[in-house]
Amino acid sequence: MFSSVAILVISTTLLLLSPLLGNKQNSNFEKGTPFECGFDPLGSGQLNFSIRFFLIAVVFMIFDVEIALLLPLVVTTLSGNYMIWVFNSVVFLLVLTLGTFFEWKEGALEWK
Repeated sequence: MFSSVAILVISTTLLLLSPLLGNKQNSNFEKGTPFECGFDPLGSGQLNFSIRFFLIAVVFMIFDVEIALLLPLVVTTLSGNYMIWVFNSVVFLLVLTLGTFFEWKEGALEWK
């Protein structure tokens, strides 16, 4: 009980002190501008970011993690009940397939 209270007090104290301790940036315009080898920048200095590329990367990461979760199913075939393994595998693959079709329907997998 004591350790729970101590952790709560320490975390609350750190959360309250973090804005005071962490804000060390000066609002100087020259420090915020891009620097190109001593010359004035040509343009805004910011790169265009493709939201489509970001969405494709996020979907890839989600399915990559799901495949990593699918790999232990092979190991559990030897140590468990076969019917439970089949049920878990079918449910997992069904959710993965439905997720893929949902992303496809929403247009997240189309590169425009």
